[in-house]
Amino acid sequence: MSSPTIEFVDQTLRDGQQSLWGLRMRAYQAADALPHLDRTGFRVVDLTGPGMFTVLLREFKDDPWASTDFLVRNLPNSVLRAGMRTTAVIGFAMAPDAIVDLWVRTLIKHGVTSFWIYDCLYDMPTMHRLASVIHTSGGQAVPAIMYGLTGVHDDAFFAARAKEMASWRGVETIYVEDAPGVLTPERARTLLPAIREATGTIPLELHCHASTGLAQHNYIEGVKAGFTILHTASRPMANGPSLPSTEGMLPILETMGLSHGLDVDQLPPVEENFIWAARDAGFEPGAPAEYDPRIYQHQLPGGMTGTLKNQLATHGMADRLDEVLAEIPRVREELGHPIMATPFSQFVGIQAVLNVVTGDRYRLVPDEVVHYALEHYGPLAAPLDPDVQDRILASERAKKLADWVRPQPSIEEIRRKFPLGISDEELLLRYLTSDEEVDAMKNAGPIRTDPRRSANRIVQELTDLIAEQGSVTSLHVSRPGVEIRLGRKAKA
Repeated sequence: MSSPTIEFVDQTLRDGQQSLWGLRMRAYQAADALPHLDRTGFRVVDLTGPGMFTVLLREFKDDPWASTDFLVRNLPNSVLRAGMRTTAVIGFAMAPDAIVDLWVRTLIKHGVTSFWIYDCLYDMPTMHRLASVIHTSGGQAVPAIMYGLTGVHDDAFFAARAKEMASWRGVETIYVEDAPGVLTPERARTLLPAIREATGTIPLELHCHASTGLAQHNYIEGVKAGFTILHTASRPMANGPSLPSTEGMLPILETMGLSHGLDVDQLPPVEENFIWAARDAGFEPGAPAEYDPRIYQHQLPGGMTGTLKNQLATHGMADRLDEVLAEIPRVREELGHPIMATPFSQFVGIQAVLNVVTGDRYRLVPDEVVHYALEHYGPLAAPLDPDVQDRILASERAKKLADWVRPQPSIEEIRRKFPLGISDEELLLRYLTSDEEVDAMKNAGPIRTDPRRSANRIVQELTDLIAEQGSVTSLHVSRPGVEIRLGRKAKA
């Protein structure tokens, strides 16, 4: 029997830049790479998600729908994907089903047709509902097994959920993700075959972050177990808290005697673009992570680790990072071993910071943690520590939220709260963010899509050229709307 062809999901534009740049990639920074990504032969290009919309809108006043359209238009031959939680879109607050469903239908209208969906509490009926909505709307649902190293999630737990997902109508692949990068090859040798056996013949995707440097080894175990779809990124957007590089995985597969369908001639131009893009955005290209055993205790997703450091530094508490990292595993266990991915990794991390800063554990508890303790986000993996549960639920805030029910207004009811005649796109942005942010975006004008308009790029190109050509005495650069003449002074 011939060996299977290994397919790839490209994560350069979404999880690569989420992990390394905090979702700060703008359309023009990807522009020159898009034709090459489109011709490489990826099974899917993971393109966007709610977090990307939030950052583009708030940080740059870029219209995220226009940015999405630009990316879609320049990837005409690719299947494009977005990720989402089952009960929310932007932020931690739960959204009504009407908004979640409109988000799906609007992205499909814009050309994003594949959706990986996840619920770290494994509320299976809710996840099934969303998978059905995606399918009936003309999209492709890819339900996710989110891995975590806990005291309650064994191989049988994950395999049983994967088996159920594989039975849902319209589901054609199952996705397994190790967001914090804590899967080891030893655990992979039991977990991944268990999932493969439970799901029959449905193709399986594997998405492992390289936080501990073991992701490539886990991919090897995945391929041995029968996984045929791997998630990777262009090398400047790979490694560290990101995923393995596409370039690095190919020789591994070839050594294993496995084939792939990628056009490798398209990889260097993509790499070249994102080396420049990282410099333009003010980030270093991805690099292999140094081993840090604390990752197996705190299990923070790569992107959140950087955010946590920035937040502590902003409040003058950078020196307390080690205390927070030590507090996180304790909080995670006390809160019933949630899988450390959005939003629960944030809940655990925020609570740990509050515990350290106040010196009085659980004296301050965010509303989101109260909702979590009341099981408003879904059934808990394990009971809360009794003392912690008593302290959280005895608060006046918890008593007020005890009878809270997730609101379920219709789209018609939601529309009545906003200006008449606005588009679905604008409605979603105004509902999920704020009128002030949307108004600022509209006043900012069109998004930048041409990398040649970047002053930073022009200056850097000139600097590089002058440094490389020591004998050059004069330089004349002319582009539409820009003309630069430089001369080198003669030495005395």
